[in-house]
Amino acid sequence: MASPIVIDSHQHFWDPDKGDYGWLSGPFAPIRRVFAPADLRPALQANGVSGTVLVQTWNDLGETWDFIRTAAATDEVAGVVGWVDLTDPAVGQVLAELKAAPEGRWLVGIRHLIHEEADPNWLLRDDVRRGLRAVADAGLVYDLVPKLPHLPAVLRTVADFPDLRFVLDHIAKPDIKGGGFEPWAALMRGFAIHRDHVWCKLSGMITEADWERWSPDDLKPFVAEALRIFGADRCMFGTDWPVCLVAGSYDRVVGALRSCLAHLTDAERAQIFGRSAIEAYRLPGLYD
Repeated sequence: MASPIVIDSHQHFWDPDKGDYGWLSGPFAPIRRVFAPADLRPALQANGVSGTVLVQTWNDLGETWDFIRTAAATDEVAGVVGWVDLTDPAVGQVLAELKAAPEGRWLVGIRHLIHEEADPNWLLRDDVRRGLRAVADAGLVYDLVPKLPHLPAVLRTVADFPDLRFVLDHIAKPDIKGGGFEPWAALMRGFAIHRDHVWCKLSGMITEADWERWSPDDLKPFVAEALRIFGADRCMFGTDWPVCLVAGSYDRVVGALRSCLAHLTDAERAQIFGRSAIEAYRLPGLYD
């Protein structure tokens, strides 16, 4: 019997000299270097990961074009979450051009770094909502990467767009180090009624924990709550590599999540480690 397909639903590539990576300083300085497919491949092979979803790193359309070409040229990248300017009146045409390109089949979703927007209600702007409608019309996913102040607007958005598939990145970046469970959980529970079209990535957690002292036990309450809200069929595995490297190796991220999910059935773990990403993103060649 073949082993279940494992998909890392959240990883990045970058060249810090070719983009807006000012945040790669201070404690993040150790990862200020080029990260390319060859750098990731050994970790994928060591952990039995069949493919990945390559996710945008800055708000640049050129990166989106580069990433779908990377997907077409590699065996590991199974789909791309890119960036387009949602506020552009021609956003529908931009999405059509991306999808019509020879590499366009690899574009499976769109993301904007909403957690960097000073306005916590950025998603509720009329021009942004027109852009979200274009994403829905294009049949793509919209990835959400909020922090706590953005969650009310995120909840209203998923309610207002029931025909748009959403993926919530990094379990909405709770303050794991500071013990911020209750305010996070109180807002996250609002997603329960929207789980028919919203998925949650069990990713990005170790960089929200104490980088030097975290253990899987620090993550378990947050993972357990995400499972209660979304269910195994709406949760997915992601590493957030190479951002995760400031707090732990690829292997440690995978091992920590396996520890958090040890009580689940084999079928539930297979869903989280692969099938959920395939279904949410409708990954080409894998979704049926």
